[in-house]
Amino acid sequence: MSPLRVTELEGGVRFGVRMQPRASRSGIDGIHGDALKVRVQAPPVDGAANAALVTVLAEALGVREGAVQVVAGLASRIKVVEVLGVTRAEVLAALG
Repeated sequence: MSPLRVTELEGGVRFGVRMQPRASRSGIDGIHGDALKVRVQAPPVDGAANAALVTVLAEALGVREGAVQVVAGLASRIKVVEVLGVTRAEVLAALG
């Protein structure tokens, strides 16, 4: 069982992300506690890092960028993300 905590919602899922901005490369870097660790090259300025996070997660989960939304922690490294159109099992298979 994956330590990544994914909560089912109507039509999607919600999970925690620990983001590292200004990384040398963008991508998913495993699990940190019960959250997904994601690195992005973008700096945390004017929402650039959040936009890069949405792009990385959308590509990894095979959904459009509009289906991924940061719902908490916009100005923090610790975020809560909602993804529509996927199930908990699909997220754990792709990310966990």
